[in-house]
Amino acid sequence: MSTLFTETRIGNMALKNRFVRSATWENMATEDGHMTDKLYAIYEELAQGEVGLIVTGYANIVEEEKPNAGMMGMYNDSFIEEYQKLTDLVHQYDAKIVMQLAYGGTKTTYNVGERVIFAPSAVAEKGTQTLGQAMTQADIDYIVEAFALATKRAQDAGFDGVEIHAAHTYLINQFLSPYYNQRDDQYGGSLDNRMRFLLEIYAKIRTLVGDDFPILVKLTASEFFDGGLTFAETRLICKKLEAVGVDAIIISGNVHGKADTMVGESYDGYTIEAEGYFHQYGDVISQDVNVPVITVGGLSEFDAIEAMAKNTGIEFFALSRPLLSEPKLIKRWLEGYKADVECERCSKCRTRRGNFCVVNKTRKAELARL
Repeated sequence: MSTLFTETRIGNMALKNRFVRSATWENMATEDGHMTDKLYAIYEELAQGEVGLIVTGYANIVEEEKPNAGMMGMYNDSFIEEYQKLTDLVHQYDAKIVMQLAYGGTKTTYNVGERVIFAPSAVAEKGTQTLGQAMTQADIDYIVEAFALATKRAQDAGFDGVEIHAAHTYLINQFLSPYYNQRDDQYGGSLDNRMRFLLEIYAKIRTLVGDDFPILVKLTASEFFDGGLTFAETRLICKKLEAVGVDAIIISGNVHGKADTMVGESYDGYTIEAEGYFHQYGDVISQDVNVPVITVGGLSEFDAIEAMAKNTGIEFFALSRPLLSEPKLIKRWLEGYKADVECERCSKCRTRRGNFCVVNKTRKAELARL
C-alpha cells in the first residue's frame, strides 16, 4: 500500500493517512456563525470519504470581527454543544478534526466601515486596500485571550486540536510582516519582536488546554513581494515554533487566484511548481524542524503527491479545491481508482450560496439537494 495511507501522528493525534482537508471557508454558517444542516452534511461527507484530518473553515474568535459572511464562530460558549455534535459525527468515521481559528483583520472587504478592524499598524492591506486601527497593548491582550478561550471551547467540544491561522495576510501574519508591521514597541522592528504576538497567543493557549492538545500553525512561506516577510524569516519562525512546542506547521502562500500564473517563477531561491505550489518551501522547512510539516496548494495528482511523500521530508498533504469537487476523492484513491480529479483550479468555488464546485456537474446536483 502507498505510504500515503499509513497511520501516522501529529502530537498525540493518531491519523489513518497523510491526507488533510485544508481549511476552507464554506459560507454556510448562520449570520452569527452557528452550524447548519448543510455544514454538518459537508463534514460528514468528507469524513465518509476517508480524509484523515479535516481542518474546519476559519472561525472568528470575537463576535465583532467577521471577515467573511457565513463563516463559523467560536467566540462564546454557545457553540460548544453544536460542535460536539460535529466532532462526534466526524469521529464515527475514524477521521480527526481540528478547528481553524483566525482574526481576519484588514484582509477583508466585508462590512468595512461598520466595525473596528484591528491591525498592527495603519498600513492598508495590499489586495483589499482596507485600513485597520493600530492595536494598543490592551487590544493585543484582548485578542491573545480570545484565541485562548476559543481554543478551550474547541477542546471542550471534542475537537482533536486547533490550527492557528498565521498566514494569508490575516492579523497574525501582518504582525510577522515587516511591511505591515511598522510598530516601534516590543511587537515591531526585529523578527523576535514581530513574532511576539504569535508566541503570546500560543503560550496563553497552552495555559488553558495543557501540553497534550495538538496545536498547528499555518504560515505563509513568503509574502512574495519586496519588503514583505521572506522565506528566510519564515524558516526562523518555524524553528522558534518547534522550540516552544507547536505540534505541526502548515506551509502555504497568500496567492489566491494568482498561483497558476506564478508557476515556474522563483522567489527567495525556490520555485512555485504546478503540482504542489509551495512544496519546495515545505521540504526545506521539514529539514529545519522535527515536527510534521504539511504542504497545501495545487495538489491534485495522486502520483505526484506520492512522489513528494517519498522524496521530501513533508509528512502531510492538504487539499481544498479537489475536495470541493470530489469530497470522497481520498476514498477513490484508496480503492485504487486514480483518474484525474474533475477540478480545473478555476477558483469559481466561491459562490453566493456557498463555497462549492461549479465545474463538477455531479457535485452541483448533490449540493442543490442539500
